[in-house]
Amino acid sequence: MRLQGWLIVGVLASLATVAAAADDVDSFLAGSSKACIGCDLSGRDLSERSLQRARLDRANLANADLSGSSLFRGVLARANLKGAKLKNVNLNLVDAKWADFRGADLTDALLYETDFGSADLSGARLDGAKLGRARLNQANLEGAKLARCDLRGARLAGARLKGADLRGALLDGLLLRELDLREADFTLSDMIEADLRNADLRGAQLAGVNLFGANLNSADLRGANLEGANLTNAILTDARTEGANFDAAIMPDGRRVE
Repeated sequence: MRLQGWLIVGVLASLATVAAAADDVDSFLAGSSKACIGCDLSGRDLSERSLQRARLDRANLANADLSGSSLFRGVLARANLKGAKLKNVNLNLVDAKWADFRGADLTDALLYETDFGSADLSGARLDGAKLGRARLNQANLEGAKLARCDLRGARLAGARLKGADLRGALLDGLLLRELDLREADFTLSDMIEADLRNADLRGAQLAGVNLFGANLNSADLRGANLEGANLTNAILTDARTEGANFDAAIMPDGRRVE
């Protein structure tokens, strides 16, 4: 009898929890609450909504549509946003540490000072995104699409960018020291005075890149393509350049390779 009693209490508690979670979702969708922590919002249409300062910690937003919405200063820590539609979304100053953005579409998103610490952005689309002063420490950006994005002032310590598409990106002055940048595509990007010491750039595409004053001390450039790159005043001390293509590149002494 005592065991049956405890079982009944447990079932009632579970039902109460489910009901409370449903109430949280309904209140959030109705706009009467800014908090929906741990809620299941997968596949929901949340486009063009004002969600500033929303608390969505651990929420399931997989495949949700948040296009054009504003989550300014919101919280998405450990949230699941796999495959979510986030075109033109405003995530400025959002806490998205440990969040899962695999395969999400963040094209032209506003991500100024967003904290993506340890977030998984592998395979995500961030073309044209504004990532100025964003925190991407330990983030996984392998295979991410970052063409034309603005990363100036961003923090990328320990980030993984292998195979990322950074064509035409703004990367001036970035600290990219010791990062894994193998096979990344930086074609026509700006990397003026970037710190690439000890970076692994094997097989990377650096054609036409502006590397004026960049520090490539001890960088691994084996097999990299630097055709037409501007290396004026760059530091190449102890860099490994076996098999690298420097055709038509301007070397540190101002001489163009014929």
